[in-house]
Amino acid sequence: MKQILAFGDSNTWGLVPGSHPHERYPWGIRWTSLLQEKSEDIRVAEEGLCGRTTVFEDGLRPGRKAVASLDPLLESHYPLDGAILMLGTNDCKSFYNASAYVIGKGIEKCLDILEKYVEPEKILLISPMALGEDVWRPEKDPEFNGNSVVTSKELKQVYQDIAKRRGTAFLAASDVVTASTIDDEHMDEEGHRIFAEAVHKKLEAIIG
Repeated sequence: MKQILAFGDSNTWGLVPGSHPHERYPWGIRWTSLLQEKSEDIRVAEEGLCGRTTVFEDGLRPGRKAVASLDPLLESHYPLDGAILMLGTNDCKSFYNASAYVIGKGIEKCLDILEKYVEPEKILLISPMALGEDVWRPEKDPEFNGNSVVTSKELKQVYQDIAKRRGTAFLAASDVVTASTIDDEHMDEEGHRIFAEAVHKKLEAIIG
């Protein structure tokens, strides 16, 4: 059986839009579990964490910086036949003040680590969904602002260029799903279903 790592943030973890405290979609609804159910000869190792960034340290919630945790996680799940990497949404938060270009540099740091364990052509790099226009409102997620929305929309092209240059597979989440209007940040149940199907098709081409 082939083992695939799904490494990401709250949209990989399966956060229910607008839930406080955070609630998680159960098995059979979140996209990682649906991907597992579609793939008889693949085991999906779920490694989603709310608030996870590429290279930025969250002063409010420690342990969110991917480059600090990716190596031990990869060793834990080794050997791997492939990996899915979807990060960048949290990097758009206003207190990081990072451009899409800088966030791209962060995702490349993650790829540098991943490629020590998985061949580039077996990695699926996914640019995250664009944030909704009202994500920054107090009742949604005021850790973002208007610039965050613009930056999130720019990540698709940045990541696509990185994937082409480095030889990884690529999928733009924004091409297949949109954030729930409840919080303008997370996928709803239908989004998880659609996204699982899109990822499954990509994986079939990558690892068979």
